[in-house]
Amino acid sequence: MKKVLLAAAAAALSLLIISCGSKKNELHVYNWADYMNPAVIEKFEKEYNCKVVMNYFDSNEALYAKLKAGASGYDILFPTSYMSKLMFEQKMIQPIDHSKLKNLKNIDTKFIQKGLDPEMKYSVPYMMTFTGIAYNTKKVKNFRASWSMFDRADLAGRMTLLNDLREVIGAALKFNGYEYNSIDDKELETAMNTVIKWKKNIAKFDVDEAKRGLSSGEFFLIQVYNGDALQLISENPDLAFATPAEGTTLSQDDFVIPVTAKNTDLAYKFIDFMLNPENSKTNMEFVYYLSPNIPAQKLMSEEFLTDPAINPPKAVLDKSDFLKDLGENNSKYSVTWDKIKSSN
Repeated sequence: MKKVLLAAAAAALSLLIISCGSKKNELHVYNWADYMNPAVIEKFEKEYNCKVVMNYFDSNEALYAKLKAGASGYDILFPTSYMSKLMFEQKMIQPIDHSKLKNLKNIDTKFIQKGLDPEMKYSVPYMMTFTGIAYNTKKVKNFRASWSMFDRADLAGRMTLLNDLREVIGAALKFNGYEYNSIDDKELETAMNTVIKWKKNIAKFDVDEAKRGLSSGEFFLIQVYNGDALQLISENPDLAFATPAEGTTLSQDDFVIPVTAKNTDLAYKFIDFMLNPENSKTNMEFVYYLSPNIPAQKLMSEEFLTDPAINPPKAVLDKSDFLKDLGENNSKYSVTWDKIKSSN
């Protein structure tokens, strides 16, 4: 009888390992920090009896470099559209099988026509984002909604720029009256010199530590993604967010599935789950970004949908540019960034 009981216990344990603890029932996600509501992830885990393992990156280039160097084991990635396009062209991510996503019909097709993958061949939209400036209203006097704030020597050591070459160089391009996606050598040189000048006033190039620093009072003004800024403002009423008058970058972050994914089936279930209107709504309320999910938007409050820090007015949109993959000209930005980082 003891042997029978031991055998039964062993079988039960084996079944538990197969149903919940084995690697094939783990979903490995590589995402931006603070970019998905933990409650929605927990809800997915319960519904599919699995474990979601989250890892985080702080720039598209860091994501790309890690995968290019051979990192594998991720089932879903969240790159910005220009990086999604590059990764697809380099056969790093899979085509999307529309038949596995019943909620794909919720995506705003008019919105994605402006993007880089209007047919969703290799990506599924998650959130629409843009960058701007978050600042402490009690510490920053005479604030102007302009990238010129990084010229302020009186704020030296109390400001940060994103650790993102396209966003930082792009901001400097806009400051000088150029396009975010410029590939003109002289314009890039001008932008480089602008960033080198700004570099003397900033504490660091950073994303996550900068957010925490603004919240704690270590920093007074940071370049930041709009949703991140709104999360901070919800916790600290002394903080505010502004979109620079010169214009900014508009971008879309995507769900994509790498070619090295080990659990593609669960990855599709995850994407479809997140496209469910109620789940998308819960994520929007947490991250303060706008999802191009029409049924989910109908569930949002009027206050959310009309907030210019979430849904930019036409005047801002007209001055702003969607980030594009620049093909072989991406190297121009890498070279410019290396010169900025190595400058004194």
